[in-house]
Amino acid sequence: MSSVLEKRALKWVPLVLAAAVTLTGCARDGFYHDRNLDYTEAAPAPPLVLPETRNTQRYRDALPVPQAATQGTRLDEAAEIRPPQSLAIGSGLEPEYVERREVGDQTWLVVAADTGTVWPQLEEFVRSRQLAVQESDASQGVIVTSQAVIRLQSALREGSSEVRCESGGRTMASCLDALESHLNARSASASLSSSWTAQRLNDEQTMQVRQQGDEWEVVIPQPVDRVWAELNHYLELDFAQEGQRDLLASDPNSHEFLVEYMTETERNRNPLQIVFSADVRKMSQEIRLVLQPNGDQTILRAINASERAFSADDQRELLERVSGYLR
Repeated sequence: MSSVLEKRALKWVPLVLAAAVTLTGCARDGFYHDRNLDYTEAAPAPPLVLPETRNTQRYRDALPVPQAATQGTRLDEAAEIRPPQSLAIGSGLEPEYVERREVGDQTWLVVAADTGTVWPQLEEFVRSRQLAVQESDASQGVIVTSQAVIRLQSALREGSSEVRCESGGRTMASCLDALESHLNARSASASLSSSWTAQRLNDEQTMQVRQQGDEWEVVIPQPVDRVWAELNHYLELDFAQEGQRDLLASDPNSHEFLVEYMTETERNRNPLQIVFSADVRKMSQEIRLVLQPNGDQTILRAINASERAFSADDQRELLERVSGYLR
């Protein structure tokens, strides 16, 4: 019986092979056309040219992105460092859409959106307040009115912007209050921003973690006042865990912070190491975070202010955590 079934099955083999060959031919003849081949010889079309007789006042950039305030220079040779954790990972920090920064008598807004998204909101603010605009330059990020000058530039953190409202070089508090309310009211729509949210004014800038002898430091391509204000904001938020990490003091004049911090080396001590050491429990230590101006750049250093050991690896670990607030 089995031999009869085998013979019947074998009778269909030639037919199956013939069908496979036929279908293969169909694929070549267009029934299963490979459309990838359609573009192998494609050539770019000439660019669209508007007639010379057009009314130039009717045309403007559809997506103006300010190019202003690109401060600092690119640091070509950056150290190979581990990518920093997002503030939203582990620390529980999530920036508000609009936040304030302050150094001395200067106050400005930090908006959690790129400059391409914020610029139309500033234009809308000026129109809604019916301010007399004397100059508006998207490429420079400046709107000059008879009452004040509104300035836009990229913030230190990627994808964020800074907004200032000044008159005679001094911050206008009433203007900044109105801008803060206006931008906050548009935070929901800003979260649905278009593809140009990835654009950034200072994308040429790079932060560098480098080793100088036995010491580590961070080179930040921004002026010291901006760096201090940003670090002060996030240290106040994140360094608030007594015994683990705590902001003890901050001085805007000397651009220094005094923190209490438990290093990774100390956190990872196992019970056996604790038993055979002078310290029977894991302890934090005081460390000075010092910002030193260097032209348009700022140097961030971590200096041991306690009698406990502070290795180069501990120093780098803390600097990477702190500088991560600026990315």
